[in-house]
Amino acid sequence: MKYFLIAGERSGDLHGSNLIRGIREHDASADIQAWGGERMEEAGARLLHHYRDSAFMGFVEVARNIGTIRRQMAECRRDILAFRPDVLILIDYAGFNLRMAEFAKKHGIRTFYYISPKVWAWNQKRAWKIKRVVDRLFCIFPFEVDFFRKFDYETDYVGNPLMDAITAFRPAPAFRSQLDSRPVIALLPGSRTSEVKKMLPTMLAAARNFPGYQIVVARVSNLPDELYAEIPAEVKSVTDASYDLLSVAHAALVTSGTATLETALFNVPQVVCFSMNGLTYQIAKRLVKVPYISLVNLIADKEVVRELIQQDFSVEKVTSELKKIIDGPDREAMLVGYREVQEKVGGPGASERAGALMVRYLTDK
Repeated sequence: MKYFLIAGERSGDLHGSNLIRGIREHDASADIQAWGGERMEEAGARLLHHYRDSAFMGFVEVARNIGTIRRQMAECRRDILAFRPDVLILIDYAGFNLRMAEFAKKHGIRTFYYISPKVWAWNQKRAWKIKRVVDRLFCIFPFEVDFFRKFDYETDYVGNPLMDAITAFRPAPAFRSQLDSRPVIALLPGSRTSEVKKMLPTMLAAARNFPGYQIVVARVSNLPDELYAEIPAEVKSVTDASYDLLSVAHAALVTSGTATLETALFNVPQVVCFSMNGLTYQIAKRLVKVPYISLVNLIADKEVVRELIQQDFSVEKVTSELKKIIDGPDREAMLVGYREVQEKVGGPGASERAGALMVRYLTDK
């Protein structure tokens, strides 16, 4: 069968690659094309477009790049029609992917959605649109199943694919030897240009208040080197090695996103940081319907990790919160909270379960 996958960011590329492997376990002759990244390509997809050219975050950034986004949507529609897949598989990336789902529906192409758009967080009415244009939705959080039932929409819960990636991870044997003997403070400033620009300077300034620790920045290869130019000579950085870094870290400063959950699954105490364009934040604040921004706290349904957002994301407050989890009273309490989160997330196998269900739905048509 023919599969067309769309992932618009780094985490989607990772989960898309594992999903491709899950599909191939049950459909060895699968013909797969994708908009995604190198991980999906390595898993066996023919890559048509890299997500690095489409990673726009926030209302203002999207507005500034609306012409580019429209051209990319037109290109993607052409690619879908040229391939004419048995199914279009969408991975997160709601703003773009929901439009592709609507397009596929009009052209009689079945649509599966893997990793639901976070409609439970804001603009919940989009759940009606998902029900209308998506044939099957595969959820990775248990609370999503109950949320969509309120809209009379039955979904499939497959577990969280991060557990597949973390279970498969093997630390590079020589990684720790690249660092000195001091305990590590990991800085994970994000995987988008706008995130790194906003987050890294404050993270660096705060972490440098702990001279007994070595600071290591997690870089990503899909972003230009000049974004990291202000990293001082005494600060180490590693590229595309966030799991290696988390496997040795004592504490971390993490930009809100998938990385917050990854950090928790590695049992690294963290401060969650987030800052965006002021206008975008004011709009988002009026739309968001959940009490937390980090996946850790959302899954726990309580504050496990401290979130420093907008004005609270300052050198002084980051320093204060980091001290509490390095050697202060919050460290052990956070680790206890992590164990609760890990129980809720469950074990590995999400990618294979999702792949098996997708193939079964297609063959049972």
